[in-house]
Amino acid sequence: MTTNFLRNALVVVLTAGSLQAIAQFTQAPLPYAPEALEPSIDKTTMEIHYGRHHKAYITNLNTAVVGKPEEKLSIDALVKGITKETAPAIRNNGGGHWNHTFFWNIMAPSKGGMPSGELAAAITKEFGSFDEFKNKFKAAATSRFGSGWAWLIVKDKKLVITSTPNQDNPLMPVADVQGVPILGVDVWEHAYYLKYQNKRPDYLDAFWNVVNWDKVAELYAAASK
Repeated sequence: MTTNFLRNALVVVLTAGSLQAIAQFTQAPLPYAPEALEPSIDKTTMEIHYGRHHKAYITNLNTAVVGKPEEKLSIDALVKGITKETAPAIRNNGGGHWNHTFFWNIMAPSKGGMPSGELAAAITKEFGSFDEFKNKFKAAATSRFGSGWAWLIVKDKKLVITSTPNQDNPLMPVADVQGVPILGVDVWEHAYYLKYQNKRPDYLDAFWNVVNWDKVAELYAAASK
């Protein structure tokens, strides 16, 4: 009986280990209902974006890291270690997973408005006013050719607006401008095309209605230490 028990326990451990290797990276639940950001971001877009696109990045990443050093890393460590030599499947899907997880969490229903406190003061100091900041952020997002992201980052304790192609982000050593993201917007067409078609500027205007400035302020405080 003892031998059978140990054999069965070993099978369970090995199976669990195999599953862990296959499912190293997992998708956290969406922090609100898919319809919660309407009318700025519609339910169908959110369901497809979260349920298909983000999920696919995770599935592909888990396949790409099998047997590689990245298999044992956290998603933060993986992204921060991406170089020009990193396999494209790890770079693209790792970035896609990190970026989307970040994106869901800097938005929330019944938010928008304006930042306050130290974040608001830093925005005014760096860009002149909140409206001027929004104009510059929108310009970075609209001028990003093809697919990519626009970001507000903390670099050397100062706020900087930048953008990245594809699924790159400013945490990656391959980014033209590196820093800690505190706000980001997805400008891949799958993020907005169902509702806004080719009107990316309209999508960006609506994005401000769902920004969770409390979360952005939290990220700013942590990145500014």
